[in-house]
Amino acid sequence: MSAVTPALEVQELVKVYPSGVRAVDGVSFTVEPGEVFALLGPNGAGKSTTIRVVATLLRPTSGAVRVLGHDVVSAPDQARAAIGYVPQEVALDRHLTARQHLELSGRLYRVPAAALRARVGELLALVELTDRADEPVKRFSGGMKKRLDLACGLLHRPRLLILDEPTVGLDIQTRLRIWRFVAELRAAGTAILLTTHDMEEADELADRVAIVDHGKVQALGTAAALKAGFGGEMVKADLGRTELEPAALEALRGLEGVSAVERRGRALLFTTAGARDLAPKVAAALEARGAPARALAFGPPTLDDVFLKITGHAIRDEA
Repeated sequence: MSAVTPALEVQELVKVYPSGVRAVDGVSFTVEPGEVFALLGPNGAGKSTTIRVVATLLRPTSGAVRVLGHDVVSAPDQARAAIGYVPQEVALDRHLTARQHLELSGRLYRVPAAALRARVGELLALVELTDRADEPVKRFSGGMKKRLDLACGLLHRPRLLILDEPTVGLDIQTRLRIWRFVAELRAAGTAILLTTHDMEEADELADRVAIVDHGKVQALGTAAALKAGFGGEMVKADLGRTELEPAALEALRGLEGVSAVERRGRALLFTTAGARDLAPKVAAALEARGAPARALAFGPPTLDDVFLKITGHAIRDEA
């Protein structure tokens, strides 16, 4: 047993709504201090319900959730004091300034007045809004609003930060800024529970990931371990024309060493061991069926590929 209290413990969590929908069905995981833990899954997988239970917004049907050792049902106030929550939708008043938002957050969290001014200044600098601190939020871009929302979630120095789809809809520059903030928070010892549909984001930020589908954890581990257990290389056959798909699918599915053939746009994606050795046979089989590939590309599996293999569908199709 670890001598350090986990930032978050979720044990056999079940949540059944009054409608009878079993949104979460026995989910278990832990998040250690200084760890970024990502929940990956399509809409309806149970991620948002899990987050709401952790944030004390929903009561679990059964199971246990503890934040820094505080049970979210029997000691919700202590659990909330340790949590920072940044929801997917920005929760800001368009008429208040950035500084006013942070001061309001500080008062709500009962940050001592003597410390509040210094913290507001630190966070404005962290999210690069010092020069715009006294402007109303209605003048801010979407990326600036997201960075301010993140600052509000950090004001009381939470030991567990919940980030729900933190970069959805943001431009690449803001997205990279938020990635940098997350890395800095992790280095400072903050535990982060992240939900995302973006596999690249999970791969970049998370120490461990849990793939969730149908209310259950289908796989859990580091991104590297999940990809290493995939069992082969990925090959992309670019056909150029969608009408060639039926013949190409027939050719590839009958070829020894090829598995899990799927459509990906105007290309076909499949798994194989020894992909480069098999390439001439793949090219010849496609040619023989009248569906020659314009190009064959090889590479290691991505988290998208792992998700597809484990759940049977692509996360983007569901998201």
